Amino acid sequence: MVSATIRRIVSPCWRPSDTGEISGRHGDSSGRVDGLLWYKDSGRHAHGEFSMAVIQANKLLEDQSQLESGPLSLTEGTPLATFVGIYDGHGGPEASRFINDNLFKNIKKFSNENDGMSADVVHKAFLATEEEFLSLVEKQWLHKPPLASVGSCCLIGIICCGELYIGNAGDSRAVLGRMDEATKEIKAIQLSEEHNASIVSVREELRSLHPDDPQIVVMKHQVWRVKGLIQISRSIGDAYLKKVEFNRAPLLSKFRLPEPFEQPILKAEPAILVQKLCPQDQFLIFASDGLWEHLSSQEAVDIVQSCPRNGVAKKLVKTALCEAAKKRETRYSDLKKIDRGVRRHFHDDITVIVLYLDSNFLARANSRVPLVSIKGGGENGYGIGIIDA
Repeated sequence: MVSATIRRIVSPCWRPSDTGEISGRHGDSSGRVDGLLWYKDSGRHAHGEFSMAVIQANKLLEDQSQLESGPLSLTEGTPLATFVGIYDGHGGPEASRFINDNLFKNIKKFSNENDGMSADVVHKAFLATEEEFLSLVEKQWLHKPPLASVGSCCLIGIICCGELYIGNAGDSRAVLGRMDEATKEIKAIQLSEEHNASIVSVREELRSLHPDDPQIVVMKHQVWRVKGLIQISRSIGDAYLKKVEFNRAPLLSKFRLPEPFEQPILKAEPAILVQKLCPQDQFLIFASDGLWEHLSSQEAVDIVQSCPRNGVAKKLVKTALCEAAKKRETRYSDLKKIDRGVRRHFHDDITVIVLYLDSNFLARANSRVPLVSIKGGGENGYGIGIIDA
């Protein structure tokens, strides 16, 4: 049963759209666009169905995302896998775009080298992507120093051979909807650790790693920040807080620390979870922190459980936008009229991918599962733009 709270949150957002659906460049196969909203209402992956949605708030879309499904290699007999990536950039879109173009390639590379998926594959792929991006920063340092201050959170999920792999660096979140056998209700289970200085355990970890630095975490403008600069403690990119040679001129002075550091301040190592999927596992929600600023894990699970599958990611995004509008004492219909850039004062870029876990899907589909490769926000995932009707 859906609670009154969920009905209150959701109902204003599900009225018919006043703009209608507008096809993207490649039609529904690559998603559709409605103003700053990109969405793919439904599709099939190797283990069930999926729904995706992205809303842009920043002047340039800093959230990047992808869903890949099929065999991880061309070798005969390779098991089918589904890969989801949520990359929440900050300081600019360059790092999240780079991850969107390279992390999955590294997952496939190390999976083939290791003859299968493992936690070690996830770990190696994160660090290889980090190394490649920092190498790019080094090459462009003299003529593009701001690249050293660009980074991205990175959350991935992989389903392969009945197991789920979660890798996370940053504060995006993966949530599992699992049926409670006793109550028959769908409970939210958070699968990813969040690396944000607002969390006590994260501040304690930072202090233990940097015992000689009393300024490793600082309260600034009522928010805990690492070195007074950034909220997250793990990321890909942010070279200026990982290699001292990038924390100097010509980097902008606001990013430069008064004293050099001897070890990286931020880490790229992901927190990794591996667990077997069971019949009670109904669906997974992967989303950037823009969603979780406005919805709890259980509220999101209740919405997914109570709504039709078609367009459920878009409904999660719109529900979050209704909450964002309400906090600023305005209406959702008015919020939709606010352009990118200014929109960031109301909410962040938000990306949501919902994966349904259908245990009998392969049997129903007679094993004819289409290959899927889709990036949130369009073919390149580099921005949504506004398409006039």
